[in-house]
Amino acid sequence: MNKYLQHDPWCIIEEGFHENKQLASESIFSLGNGHIGQRANFEEHYSGETMNGSYIAGIYYPERAEHGNWKTGYSDTNDKIVNAPNWTMISVRMNDDGLDLANWDVKNFKRVLNMREGFLERTFEATNFKGHRIHVSVKRFLSMAETEIGAISFTVKSLNFEGRISFLPLIDGNVRNKITNYDEPFWNVLQTKTEQDVSHLWAQTRKMDFHVCCALTYSFYKNNELLNVNPTKIEKEKVAGFSVGTDVRIGDTVCLNKYVAIISSLNHPREELTSRACTLARAAKVKGWNKLFDEHTAVWEAKWLQSDVIIDGDVAAQQAIRFNIFQLNQSYNGNDARLNISPKGFTGEKYAGATRWDTEAICVPFYLCTSPQKVAKNLLLYRYRHLTKAIRNAEKLGFTNGAALFPVATFNGTESYNEWEVTFEEVHRNGIIAFAIYNYVRYTGDQNFLNEYGLRVLIAISRFWSQRVNISTEKKKYVLLGVTGPNIYENNVNNNWFTNYIASWTLQYTIECIENIKKSNFHVFEDLCQEIKFVNEEIFVWKDIVENMYLPENKELGIFLQQDGFLDKPLTKAADIPESQRPIFQHWTWDRILRSSPLRQADVLLGLYFFEENFDVKTIKKNFDFYEPLTVHESSLSASTHSIIASSVGDKQKAYDLYVQTARIDLDDYNNEVADGLHISSMAGTWLAIVQGFGGMRVKDDKLHLSPHIPEKWNAFAFNILFRENQLNVTVEKDRTVIQNVKGDNIELYLNNQLVEILAESQREIKN
Repeated sequence: MNKYLQHDPWCIIEEGFHENKQLASESIFSLGNGHIGQRANFEEHYSGETMNGSYIAGIYYPERAEHGNWKTGYSDTNDKIVNAPNWTMISVRMNDDGLDLANWDVKNFKRVLNMREGFLERTFEATNFKGHRIHVSVKRFLSMAETEIGAISFTVKSLNFEGRISFLPLIDGNVRNKITNYDEPFWNVLQTKTEQDVSHLWAQTRKMDFHVCCALTYSFYKNNELLNVNPTKIEKEKVAGFSVGTDVRIGDTVCLNKYVAIISSLNHPREELTSRACTLARAAKVKGWNKLFDEHTAVWEAKWLQSDVIIDGDVAAQQAIRFNIFQLNQSYNGNDARLNISPKGFTGEKYAGATRWDTEAICVPFYLCTSPQKVAKNLLLYRYRHLTKAIRNAEKLGFTNGAALFPVATFNGTESYNEWEVTFEEVHRNGIIAFAIYNYVRYTGDQNFLNEYGLRVLIAISRFWSQRVNISTEKKKYVLLGVTGPNIYENNVNNNWFTNYIASWTLQYTIECIENIKKSNFHVFEDLCQEIKFVNEEIFVWKDIVENMYLPENKELGIFLQQDGFLDKPLTKAADIPESQRPIFQHWTWDRILRSSPLRQADVLLGLYFFEENFDVKTIKKNFDFYEPLTVHESSLSASTHSIIASSVGDKQKAYDLYVQTARIDLDDYNNEVADGLHISSMAGTWLAIVQGFGGMRVKDDKLHLSPHIPEKWNAFAFNILFRENQLNVTVEKDRTVIQNVKGDNIELYLNNQLVEILAESQREIKN
């Protein structure tokens, strides 16, 4: 672990310049607004180790795959998020000396990510080799109110320097991705142009023909007075901007406010891109820093009212949960069903920025509880709109009759991942998407979603499962061979319990949905049958699979088996692995990992988390007590779900320990990998560990259930949830739970298995 950040309830604070942590800090201090994302690179030139990262949602590049399509079913491309033109650049010069923290003497460095108001601030003193000393303060934000606008305020105070200070606010199109197959540039810069008051750079991806335009304008101040200076225009092949400067004496302060519009052809006509970007940049300048910032913070205030979690008595835990909520709200806002969530969000290029099953497994429940219903719905519509491509993807692998296999990783519905043990074998992703549909309908009561969208997806997935299984003549059961479960430390296994169970469950749920729609809206079902050529004989096959699915177990131990043959391995507890060998994926060979028992995450326990209501507490506890000690939790999704199970079986200390691990996985860099980006999807798991774990929140039979307990270290905790038409605030103290009905009509819910009614705009208090 790398603990160098200060504990604070609302801020992430780095005191002192940790040059060796710069890449990690660039990830941790990232900003985003659902449309644009930006790593915390320095605005000024920095010759030290850095990974520049500016990202625009929905813009990707289909880079030619290293393996090509030499294996049937492989994609020709590995699609990647694109590192976009760098809009943040502001070079600073004192006479002819350029500010560079890698070469200048730096003192009193402080970097602060203010999560309450959504901005990044940096202050420091710097001295060059001539002894000239300045104080610098930089503040930036990406507007949550106007999501195509970014703003930076860069202030320099002379401490002993007399001479000329110049600023060069720039847009830099000479950018490349750090992670590429062939180190090829992804952009063509079509135009750079600088007028008297605005400058822009227009670029086009070399494939897919995405167009992006960044336009900048600025205001320049000396000692708080606006200067009307004649700028030098910069208009190079791949760089556009200005150079402005003024002479200063000791004690003088100069400030440049940079306003940038970042827009794309996803949302604007190509022929109007440059004019619209320039218009937006000018409008931002007219509005001014203060008004832009006030509008931005107002959006954050509203988001915190809906999603904040308050922890009394544990500052580290408080900071961590707010950091995770903050990053989730920066990564996705649900306003565009074409967009989804990357496991790294806008904070790095690992996993190529593509959408994976983490969204449905972990993120959907967070947005269901903290955002308007349309947000989670749009995440599911993303998959629905890719159904045709999922069917084509399955056809490449030999499946027929409208069977669908959704991709491992995608931007547009096509598979962009080319590793056989994942692409062809990690098929549980289909079941998790089906479960997300069930979870959404259960939580919202939105049955129309099933009729209009969900049932089509469920039938296509069920058709896949019915063809993916085969009958074992030895077992006289249906089996699933050659799969990789969520625990990717075991590849190409037979009968992974989680995969078999979720396949069977999907078939059963689809059958139930079909029976319900037959009763409630038979004509809609008839039309659907004609559209997708569905016949009732399919249901008979599905029922047979459900009744005869093989689910590996060991009755002597009272556990479900991770997969066939798992107990043939020597069982090694995670606690017995030396710290010097952790994480094992960085120290062990893959051969050793595959032959060993330590689990990246326990697939059986993930299944018991999803389907908890289908098992008694005794069964869940036996499996938890067996598998959790074998789990190294090197999947960022692992600790959170394990924490929830620990809460449900009454192991409060383990639940808390696992929560702390998942909550601070990035802030404390548990696996020494945060330089590559944050674990955005696991952040939703942190929230679930509090609300579903410590809060005991469940939805059963259209009613909200709460059965809270409080970690011993905490004095109290509180969380907000949106449930259908109600906004509720739940406060859990040592001896009582208080539920406030903040918004909505009267509501009935279960608290500690007791049915209570909470009137509109009132609260109920119940002793724990």
